[in-house]
Amino acid sequence: MASEQILNRFLAGVVRQGTLTVHHASGRTANFGRPTPGFPDVTIRLADDGVARRIVTDPRLGAAETYMDGRLVIEVGEIMTLVQLLRTNQPWDHGQELRQPGGIRKIANGIAHLVQSINRRTSSRRNVSHHYDIGNDLYRLMLDAPHMQYSCAYWPRPDMTLEQAQEAKLAHIASKLALAPGQQVLDIGCGWGGMAIYLAKHADVQVTGITLSAEQLALAKTRASDAGVADRVRFELVDYRDLATSGRQFDRVVSVGMFEHVGQPQFRTFFRSLARLMKQDAVALVHTIGRMGGPGSTDAFTRKYIFPGGYIPALSETVAASEKSRLIASDVETLRLHYALTLREWYARCMEHRDAIEAMYDTRFFRMWIFYLAGATSAFESGGMCNFQIQYVKDRRALPLARDYMAEAEAALIGG
Repeated sequence: MASEQILNRFLAGVVRQGTLTVHHASGRTANFGRPTPGFPDVTIRLADDGVARRIVTDPRLGAAETYMDGRLVIEVGEIMTLVQLLRTNQPWDHGQELRQPGGIRKIANGIAHLVQSINRRTSSRRNVSHHYDIGNDLYRLMLDAPHMQYSCAYWPRPDMTLEQAQEAKLAHIASKLALAPGQQVLDIGCGWGGMAIYLAKHADVQVTGITLSAEQLALAKTRASDAGVADRVRFELVDYRDLATSGRQFDRVVSVGMFEHVGQPQFRTFFRSLARLMKQDAVALVHTIGRMGGPGSTDAFTRKYIFPGGYIPALSETVAASEKSRLIASDVETLRLHYALTLREWYARCMEHRDAIEAMYDTRFFRMWIFYLAGATSAFESGGMCNFQIQYVKDRRALPLARDYMAEAEAALIGG
């Protein structure tokens, strides 16, 4: 009863536009908000008395796990619309939490975040495997077929297909690398090889891609062979820190969607390694999810189920860490809504292939996965998340004085 009342008070303070109907396990029904154009109408049912208590005591993880277990049932709408309703009513700069964690929970969360974000070599491999070695078939259903890009696409026009937007992202990043034929390029966290294959095909460069995922490595090699660039692309199962101690250096270094896995305590190590891997006149491009506010911590749901050891960096702490290795941030771009458009495409494809995904895993996994995608979408549409593309050089003379070369290279890549 107390938990039900606390939950009702919170929802009354949050849901003002759009409507939420809650059928409590007690048999009582509570209604919140008012019909508003652009805001959804959602109805949920709490299957037992423990659901409200679980949500009140640990909002995000409690809501996620009760939804995953089928105890929080969405009767009108779906998880995307429920999350959208809650988040759009409390956008990032005016948001509030259901309940601030007590002192003990704050300490526990802080310790858990610190321990999991240390990311030594052994734990890094395990953490990457947790997310990427769940099977390539899931990602084939969700991602763009040509490049299998599991990172934010680039949408110069919102009416593009996911495939077009991912192709545009590859061209956008390649243009910032100022590539020249014959250069040696390193792709840190190469995924299924999409970036490496694209660069080899379109820029006449030699690319080395590194990953900690055995599943990704095997498929990347196959994809490079199928694309006819196996002679220009090689993939290795190696930690970036180990590669940095090998003495090898590259003309260009790119890292897309990997820095989020580094972990806050390893930021300085990452940039020291990056600097060691770069020749004196090299150019590097780091593409990462970022926080628009100051430094924070990874929420319990993401830490437990999605990216153990992961951490979304603020721009301030990222640049501060890179400065200690005398890397010059020669260009910084903030992509504000591009990932929201990408995530909605991934979510739609997962919903379309629900039966296939549940057959691969089970219903609980499917609910966990779409909760993750829905929550991430809302974080980019109304929360504090964005993407950063940070270009680095060691030598201030490594690039042209003006940025015109980027637009010219991007136009040539897209036109070609």
